[in-house]
This record gives sequence, C-alpha cells and structure tokens, in this order.
Amino acid sequence: MKILGINNTVTFERRPTKEEEPGLKAACQKTFELMGTKDRIIITHGSCFPALGYDSYIGSPYGKAAKKYMKFLQLYGFNGNQLGPGGELEMMSPGMLKPSPYNSSAFAKNKLFIDLEELTTDNYGNILSGETFNKVTSIPKITDKDYALTNFNEALKTYDTALTESFNNFKANLAKGQPQAIALDKEFKQFLKRHNKRLTDEGVFKVLANHYKTDKFEDWDNDLDKNLMDYVANGDIEALDRLATIKKANKKQIEQYKFEQFIATKQIKENKQWRDENNFKYINDLLIGCSKMDEWRYKDVFLDNYSIGAYEGNGKHQLWWLPVINPKKIFIGPELKLNRGGQFIKDKLDYALEFCENTRIDHVMGLVEPFLIRKDSIAFDENHNLDYGKLQGSLMSQTQENGQKIDDYYNYPRILEKIILPTLKEHNLKPSDPIWETICSNPDIFKEVYYNQLKLPELMTLQWERAETPKFDSKFPIQDNIIKWNERWALLGSHDDIPVQRMLAEKDWVRNNQAWNPLYLAGYLNQDPARAKRRDEFCDKISDCNPDQTRKTGEELKKADAERVKAKFAELMTRKKFELSFADLFGITDIVYNIGGVDKKDNWQERLSPDFIDKYYKNLASENPTAINVPEVLKIALQAEIDRAVLQSPYKKELRKNLYTECRPLLNELQKYADILKEPEPQQ
Repeated sequence: MKILGINNTVTFERRPTKEEEPGLKAACQKTFELMGTKDRIIITHGSCFPALGYDSYIGSPYGKAAKKYMKFLQLYGFNGNQLGPGGELEMMSPGMLKPSPYNSSAFAKNKLFIDLEELTTDNYGNILSGETFNKVTSIPKITDKDYALTNFNEALKTYDTALTESFNNFKANLAKGQPQAIALDKEFKQFLKRHNKRLTDEGVFKVLANHYKTDKFEDWDNDLDKNLMDYVANGDIEALDRLATIKKANKKQIEQYKFEQFIATKQIKENKQWRDENNFKYINDLLIGCSKMDEWRYKDVFLDNYSIGAYEGNGKHQLWWLPVINPKKIFIGPELKLNRGGQFIKDKLDYALEFCENTRIDHVMGLVEPFLIRKDSIAFDENHNLDYGKLQGSLMSQTQENGQKIDDYYNYPRILEKIILPTLKEHNLKPSDPIWETICSNPDIFKEVYYNQLKLPELMTLQWERAETPKFDSKFPIQDNIIKWNERWALLGSHDDIPVQRMLAEKDWVRNNQAWNPLYLAGYLNQDPARAKRRDEFCDKISDCNPDQTRKTGEELKKADAERVKAKFAELMTRKKFELSFADLFGITDIVYNIGGVDKKDNWQERLSPDFIDKYYKNLASENPTAINVPEVLKIALQAEIDRAVLQSPYKKELRKNLYTECRPLLNELQKYADILKEPEPQQ
C-alpha cells in the first residue's frame, strides 16, 4: 500500500522483539511530541492492575506488577494512568466489602493495595513469613478469557491474615532489637507525628464497626456510639469516657490499623519515587463522597436527611447513598474562612494529590449545585428494588427546610473559587490541568459559575462530540478566546461505559450521532485537498453503505464498524490531552467494569489478566482484533495533523513538501510496527 508516495512495504516479523522495542517506543514517543500531545492517559483503577508472580485476588497500582504494566504503557507512548479513588473500602458485613471505590475513604489508604511480597524481604525486616505468604496467596491463573476478576472478599481474608502476622512480627522483631525493625519503627513514628489523631479516630471506628458487624453506623443500636465523635467534640463526659475505654481495651487493634496505614503509605511513596524517575504520572480521583468512616468522624458537617444523587430526565434519578455537606458548615463569616465542612473538602483534595501528580474532579456539579434526594423518600418495592416513583429530589439552590433555602448564603457556588482552585495552586496545578468530570445535567447556576465566572474547561466526550468544533451553549457560549480549545481533556469511553468496540452495534444513538458520521471522520482525518481520493476511500471503508449505496451487512458491516471505531480512536489521539480505558486499549469486550447508576453484582470486578501482554498481541494478530493497534492509529492521527497544518497554511505546497520530508521516516516506522502487531506468532 502506498499513501502520498510513501512506500509502506516493509519486512516484519511478529510482535516486537526486545531489540525492536526501543524503536517502537521512540516512534510512538516522537509522534506524540510532534503532535504536541501533552497527556496521553490510560484509565486503570487500582484493583484492575494485573498479578505478577503471585495473586492476592486484587490488583495494586504500587507493586512489581504495576511497574511492569507502566513500562508496557510507556512502550506505546502513554505517560500516565488515571486511578480510581484509592481509599479504604467499606465493610457491609463481616468479610463482605463494598467494592465501589467511590464509597471509599477520602483519607485512609486501601490496605488491599499493599504489595505483600515486599513484606517478606529484608527491606521490611521479613515481617511476613514466606510460609504464610505462600499460604494466603495463589499462583496467577491463566485462562482463555482476556480478563481476570477481582475477588474483594477473598482479598480481604488474605490481607487480614498477612497483615496481622506482619504487625505481630514487627513488634516481636522490635523487641529483639532487629536493625530493620528499628529503622521501620523510626519511619512509623515519623508517620504518626502527622497522622496519629486521624488514625486513632479511624481505629476507634474500626473497633466499633467490627463490634456491630458493619460500617453502616446508622444501623448501630447504640446512640452514643453512632454519634461518639460529635459528643466528644462537645465535651460530653460520657462520650469522653466511652472513647477512652475503647482506646484502652483495643490498643493493639488500633495500633495494628495505624501500622497497616503506615505500610500502605510507605509503599505509595516508594512507588512515586520510581514513577518520578521513569517520568510516569498518576492521576488520582477526588471522589464526590466519602466512606461511612469519614461520615462518622465528620458527622456534624453533613445534612441529616439528604443523600447526593444525579438528576435523570426519565425520573429514575441515580441515588448514590453519599452524604451531603451542610452549606452552613462550609464557610465562616463574610471573609469566607473555612468552616469544618470547607476544611473537609480541602483536606480531601490535599490527600488526593499527596502522592499523585494530578487529579480527576469527580462529579464537579456536586461541588456547585448538587442534586439532593430526601432520605425519607427512599422506598423499595416488593422485590427489594428501589421505588423510583417515590424518590423526591431537588437541586441545592431549590431545596428548602421550614420555608427557608438550606443554602441561603450561596455557599456551594463558592466552593470551586474559594477552596478547589486555591488548593490546586498550592500543588502547582493550573485550573486547566485537572480532569473536570462535567458529564451532568448542567443546571443554570452550574453553568453560570463554572463556564461564565470561572471559565473552566469541560471534559470533551467524543462518544457524542466532535473534536473539530467548539461546543456552544445558547446562554453561556464557550468561546475559543475564553477557554482555549486545547485545554480540554478528551475522552472516548470510560470506566462507566460499555467498551467502545460495542457502541456502534449496541447503541443506535451512537451509530446515528454526528460525532460518528463517516463523512465527518473521513474529512477530519484527511483534510488536505491533495488527499481527496484517500479521504473518499477512507469514507467508503468506514461507512454503513457500499459505494453503490447498498447497505453493508454481516461481516462487511462488522469490519466497517471496526474501522470506524479505529477512526474515532485516531480522532481522540489528535487531542492534546486525552484518556481512554484499559479495557478499550486491550480490546476487552465481554465484560463491563461498571455500569453507572446500576447496583450490578459484577460491577468493579474486571481486571487485567496476568498474561495481559500476550493477550494484547494475540488479539491484534487475530482475524477480528478488538485491541487498539497503537502505531496504526497514531499514523492516522499524525497524518491528520499534517493535513491540518497544510490546510491552514497559505503556503500549502511548500509546507506539504517540508512536512513529508520530516515525517516520512516516522510514518514508515509507524506502519512497520503496525504491521508487526498484526502478524501472528510463528508456529513453534
């Protein structure tokens, strides 16, 4: 095949060899640099990382397997990963965890992300025995499926056993004067200087949750325990005595909790050092809610009778079971000093950025104009399903109690300006740096604050939006001179979507959406008039119809859809900041990580297979690949950028010649590696 006179006939082998990998990495890296792509991010939540050598039934973004995964991503030019919230998960009942990271703690680290193998090494004083390590973990299982599954409850049993032994051995080794234990204890004490008060409170909560067999403190049958921290803050003598009794009677359990948090934090810090050395960033996720443990500790700042949710036009509002900060607890006085609720918001963001280079602001509407659902309207039908017809919801600005607006001082619309943006600045982040998750209903107050006053960029979702044209709102236009077009993060697919490969087949609105129009995609990716023939051929290849206007069917249509999906990913990669799901990169189509707003049994379980690299290459070499052939898609994107530059220049002929002189070798390299990835492994 020849494009614009470039000879793309190359000799190739199969998947890239170790000798070929540096050339592949350089080609992808150089392409992104030529296109000016600053951030190219994969979305992989912590539990979705693969196993390597051993399996503790859950992934971790901080162990050896994470490093292997990051190196693989760097091979194809990606320079970061977006995590989900990394906090401690909620306990629903003994041994049963709530798997959603969006109900996790804003402060406590997820102990299930600890690399247990590290605890068996001299670096940690061998506090976990090899015998126990082998007993509680398993050998990673290789299956025919292109994904694995997290088993949260089995992971909890594994970590409870391993970390109990690790803590006991640490204390025993310390008593014996073991040098490694002494060094570890020194770090532990430094850690406690900053975190001891919070960890003590959390440790007390853990004791009570274990006693009542659930984190859901509303179900505890003792009013004093339900409201313990509130009563303590008010100087209640009985509460102070109760707190002292719990701490004294459960000293070891509370200290073990602190030690687990120390180990988790230590490994996160060590991982950041490695990432800094390897120029790979992590983007954390500032969850809109928090865990029951956080809610219990800060009970005085939340509204009693409301839960945050999401407005749905069909009346089936999403109920997230998350607490809502009382607007009267956000600021103090006309100077808008932070009240306890405002400090809680700031602390959440500080913790999210403590060991990560950037953040995703989850459901930003909830920080301006949240949709509130009355708890006393929550009801269930005879099949224990939520009765949507009885749910009562309203926007914060419209919600009243006793005839008075609950946010009568207009505090929520000030959160971004007075808390979020200044805190980002403290972490050397510009307002345009975070991924602002603006996929919401956009009520008037939100549009006024977010777009008109603060002029913040929204997330570009290419499922229903084109990359070529700014989006305008009739009331508050987003002009290029107000919000630079290139400051917008672009997204195609997410952790809440079905795989992109399935969208055309399963969603009629996708197939009929102008963002997926073959004429648009062919024109956007082939803009140079000199390539009109190539543009028309490209359009025919990705269209539902043949050149004679007969409709494609069967395998013909399936191949056209696959090519159109490839075109959408090329469109995505022309953006200066983009992200895509790990499931889409690896072509995992048989499972959905999370179906947003639906309490589905297998939500949050999808995980990379231990042999994810082998499966990636096997997928690409198959007859109907679903994984993304990165060099192939990058070549389409680079060609589109060349075309765009030529089209915008008054000296088209001269610039075209210069650009192809510069880019021809790189286009050839990308085609070479694209062909390698398509080639099946040789028969043994």
